[in-house]
Amino acid sequence: MPELPEVEVVRRGLEPALNRRRITAVTVLHPRPVRRFEAGPDAFAAALAGRTFGVPRRRGKYLWLPLTDGDAILAHLGMSGQFRLNAPDAPHQRHVRVLFDLDDGVQLRFVDQRMFGGLSLSDGGADLPAEIAHIARDLFDPDCDADALAARIVMKSSAIKRVLLDQSVVSGIGNIYADEALWRAGVHGATPARDLDAASVRSILDAARAVMADALAQGGTSFDALYVNVNGESGYFDRTLNAYGREDEPCLRCGAPIVREAFMNRSSFFCPVCQPR
Repeated sequence: MPELPEVEVVRRGLEPALNRRRITAVTVLHPRPVRRFEAGPDAFAAALAGRTFGVPRRRGKYLWLPLTDGDAILAHLGMSGQFRLNAPDAPHQRHVRVLFDLDDGVQLRFVDQRMFGGLSLSDGGADLPAEIAHIARDLFDPDCDADALAARIVMKSSAIKRVLLDQSVVSGIGNIYADEALWRAGVHGATPARDLDAASVRSILDAARAVMADALAQGGTSFDALYVNVNGESGYFDRTLNAYGREDEPCLRCGAPIVREAFMNRSSFFCPVCQPR
């Protein structure tokens, strides 16, 4: 699942291409990605034709494309969703689901192999779609108060990794970057949040922001062809991961083998020496 850096890479790629561009036509090639639009795919296409994009926006892992009339297209990438920018006569990528023809001759394509993601129309959602209003601010949001967030986190009894993954507490952090942040901070993910002091939690939040900034600078983390930017290019942060995916490899800080444990139908990776229970 794309996390904050991967979604932000996509948002930045879309911004110069979409801002102030008018939609001349929409073609829905498969109904599932627009399943949340109750009137159906033809009505979805008709509702968007002739409207104009504003500046793409993001909160945490969620991306939306504001329209200048105040509505927005809310995009959920799921596990394999991609936005691609192409000339209309360019060969289609595999698994293209929705096409947006723009007034400058560019075609925006929504590609989704597994179709767990999708597009929906959010009435009045240009500033913040109501559908994601419950999602907390992320660590890159200028209005995110990290000290207040740390004070809130130390009141929780759940394990610190579970808290980091709770998008109603802080958004954008997923399994990969939680493991990386905890490794950088030297904290075991199973530690109850209430057993940490605010300074320790703040150091974890600072580590999470730093690791996501590093990932963003490298185009995000790509483990397969399902995550690419709008030009079809993969990110390279997976080559510099310190914990995630490195089971039995030496810790880059102390040399102890990295351990993998099952965690919420996924995996946690940590150093048993640097991150003692």
